[in-house]
Amino acid sequence: MPMHLIVGPTGHIRRTGPTLEKLRPDKPFAGRCFLEAFELRRPRGVACIDDLGRAAGTRLSLRMRDYKSVPLKGLAAPLARQNEILINLSFGIAAVEAVGMFELNSADFSPTDLTIEMLYLVEAKEAVMSESRDLNRRLQGAKIAAEEQAFTDTLTGLKNRRAMDMILQRYTANGAKFGLMHLDLDHFKEVNDTLGHAAGDLVLQQAAQIFVHETREADTVIRFGGDEFVLLFDRLTDMKKLTKIAKRILARLQEPIRYQGKPCRISGSIGITMSDDYPCPDPDQMLIDADMALYASKKAGRAQHTFVRDAGGIGQSAADVAAAPAGRG
Repeated sequence: MPMHLIVGPTGHIRRTGPTLEKLRPDKPFAGRCFLEAFELRRPRGVACIDDLGRAAGTRLSLRMRDYKSVPLKGLAAPLARQNEILINLSFGIAAVEAVGMFELNSADFSPTDLTIEMLYLVEAKEAVMSESRDLNRRLQGAKIAAEEQAFTDTLTGLKNRRAMDMILQRYTANGAKFGLMHLDLDHFKEVNDTLGHAAGDLVLQQAAQIFVHETREADTVIRFGGDEFVLLFDRLTDMKKLTKIAKRILARLQEPIRYQGKPCRISGSIGITMSDDYPCPDPDQMLIDADMALYASKKAGRAQHTFVRDAGGIGQSAADVAAAPAGRG
């Protein structure tokens, strides 16, 4: 009984168990009056040690006067020797809080004490909860990774068309201003035909790096499909700034990309539109218009950029675009 105490006929505590001693190492219970050290809550009406003796066999509910937040349970039994009373205490359902408060462990309790079983259950529950939290973190990480993969082009690491649709919807729903560039690589088919698809893949990857380097962190670069890309510029609708970006991109694309010692020569054609050009920007119409402007760049000799407003206005129909002469690659 590591939490027992023996009370003498004068009501003073004569001896305590080792666990009880750990609760107040700075103020030992031995020598103190039991009713001054403990507040007896049940049974009521216990005012002296004789009353406590008459309550022998009755379950006690009490708490330390120095730690009233820690309830205790007990059972008193009379000892024939020297008219003493043995009181065996336990924490009851407050065991978990008490273990943390007083830095106790299983060695501070009797192996048969139900507290041990409670602590084992709490420990097992904590282990299960910890494992559950870890599993949830891993599942959340896997979910994020899967979602990221679903919105990423595997070859270039850029966002894909699915991601672009979501970003454009967010822009238009929030009324945000943005610029949109539709870019097609010139002479890309020739690279594939002469040097092979591996060379073509390298060109796409190098071009993707150029686009990312020449845009801001808030902007989004999308591989639209094949050798086509879309660049979205967050809160940027200034024609002069967009022109500078387009020129830098076109200049870098004309730098030869070497594959197995051989140069891959490409350029780019760009069509540009801006949300400011529309009373109510519609992503589909903006893409159609930017594509029309891209065709205008192709027809004008490639390796240049064209704004939609300079290529015949805003709101070209899909039929108009379809009727435009082919000229990509």
